[in-house]
Amino acid sequence: MKRLLELLAPLLLIGALLAAWEIGCRVSGVPSYFLPPPSAVAKAVAEDWRALLASAGHTLVMAIAALVVASLLAQAAALVVALDPLAERAARPLAVILQVTPIVAIAPLVVIWAGIDHPERAIVGLAAIVAFFPIYSGAVTGLKSADADLERLFELYGASRLQRLLRLRLPSAVPFLLEGHKVAAGQAVIGAVVAEFVAGSGGAQGLAWRILEAGNRLQTARMFAALVILGLLGAVLHAALDAAEKGALRWWRGR
Repeated sequence: MKRLLELLAPLLLIGALLAAWEIGCRVSGVPSYFLPPPSAVAKAVAEDWRALLASAGHTLVMAIAALVVASLLAQAAALVVALDPLAERAARPLAVILQVTPIVAIAPLVVIWAGIDHPERAIVGLAAIVAFFPIYSGAVTGLKSADADLERLFELYGASRLQRLLRLRLPSAVPFLLEGHKVAAGQAVIGAVVAEFVAGSGGAQGLAWRILEAGNRLQTARMFAALVILGLLGAVLHAALDAAEKGALRWWRGR
């Protein structure tokens, strides 16, 4: 019974909030172009679900491509700095600057460099920038998390720096890498959507493009419909990565 209540609690809360939203819109008589009721949003989803799913697929592909690029670059950079403490100290300020710089500020530059006719390149590049730091930070932290006694044991047996990296530090970094990728996946979706707002054109018809299109026509219900699909996309991606993380950790601990 307790397990059932735990599963139903989020659904009940969402249902209560939607009911309050619906009643509030109908009682107050707020214009639908200003704040549509959930029933109007549901109707917009039912009418445009094909176009919304196509746009969601486009955004998802861009986000996954950015996540792969960010993962490869971040892990390569983490391995380099793990081999040399001086390289880590040199790279740390650049990583911090990359993390705190708003993506909106550099988006116009990336769009120009990628080419106006190729918005997908700019979207992947900007989303990869956003997703880079969580993976890099998790990898560096994980590579430093090796047991100190095992470090001394490896040193006692004369293990080289590369041997310690491959046989001790990399296995110790697995949980941190998995968590970093889970965080970076959500960041990649956010980065892709923000990049679509800046680089959006007829060649980049993701969910951000649907939101802009509906906003220009004052079709607020369609804007909310796109936001609903975007939220579901992020939730499904997070759940998939969470399940993959649990499975990978179960395998890793078994070994």
